[in-house]
Amino acid sequence: METKAGDPGAFAHFDLKRVPSPAFVVDETAVRRNLEILADIKARSGAKVLLALKAFSMWSLAPLIDQYLDGFCASGLWEAKLAKEQFNGSISTYSPAYKADDLAEIATLSDHVTFNNPAQIERWKSEADLGLDDCGIGLRLNPEIALGETPKYDPSQQHSRLGFPVSQLEPGHFNAISGVHFHNLCEQNFDALEQTWAKIEPQIAPHFDKLKWINLGGGHHITRDDYDREALVQFLSDLKAKSGCDIYLEPGEAVALDAGILVGEILDVFDNDMPIGITDISATCHMPDVIEAPYRPAMLNEREDGNTIRLGGPSCLAGDIIGDYQLPEPADIGQRIAFLDQAHYSMVKTNTFNGVPLPSIWLWNSETDELRCVKQFDWTEFRDRLS
Repeated sequence: METKAGDPGAFAHFDLKRVPSPAFVVDETAVRRNLEILADIKARSGAKVLLALKAFSMWSLAPLIDQYLDGFCASGLWEAKLAKEQFNGSISTYSPAYKADDLAEIATLSDHVTFNNPAQIERWKSEADLGLDDCGIGLRLNPEIALGETPKYDPSQQHSRLGFPVSQLEPGHFNAISGVHFHNLCEQNFDALEQTWAKIEPQIAPHFDKLKWINLGGGHHITRDDYDREALVQFLSDLKAKSGCDIYLEPGEAVALDAGILVGEILDVFDNDMPIGITDISATCHMPDVIEAPYRPAMLNEREDGNTIRLGGPSCLAGDIIGDYQLPEPADIGQRIAFLDQAHYSMVKTNTFNGVPLPSIWLWNSETDELRCVKQFDWTEFRDRLS
């Protein structure tokens, strides 16, 4: 598995024993740094920036996030409700398909509702009681250009279920919409956006006069140090000028990039042709992307010349393996460890399979050193999932 890089930032100096184990620790200062970068992009380009809640929905930081961003991107009713209840700003909702009861409420919550194909729009617009006339209706496009490193996560994969193939667009499709949306990127630099737009522009440029907004989706790694932000600003400014539309970005990971760690503890160590460590962090329960993507999360203080050990979780799943790591010293029972860049996606995807406890959530300010518990879980989280 490829190692997913992570910048330790201020966590290089954080005492892992300050929090119970396991625990997510989010650095408020790092989140603010990312938000400042996104706000600068907004100010210089005239584009609007929405937080994709699917990646980072830590609403205890709503007062901070609301200072910098224009609103939120939801993937269905529950995320739209969270955006309305806990945050301020506009709400843009997209789902590959909707249920009638959900859509009626989504329409009351959202400024934009995006559909997966023109047939959906025609079907639902005829339902007068849904209230869709009160929000902007969008169409998600499939750019049909695969640029992702992992095919199964590429929205333009063959037979993709996400978006209407751009090659099938017809002029009449623009009569029923006020905007278009596409999301073709995953942790990528500006060049991938540029290639995607080159595929889409010829199909929609003749119809700019019928559009009010263009949503460029998420996956832009804008807050990464090597991202070409100057090229992005110029692109957004030019697109806004020539289209006459509002331009939206929907970053998720970029808001929380390198802003959080997952702290754990080694519970046991033994040998099976190599050192094996059992931790209270579970790949399948706490970092499911390790298995699904897959990837190997970077570890705080790992050394290339260290002591190799295979780390896995406490569940009964044979595949609950985090990866092989090089620790500075031979592993000891009770030793604290931490995995980097875990604020996005990991926190929103945790589960209680096998009765494995959920990590608590802590907010740390690396400038003031203030540390507070945001959320702790007990066994009822597992019990109340089923009855």
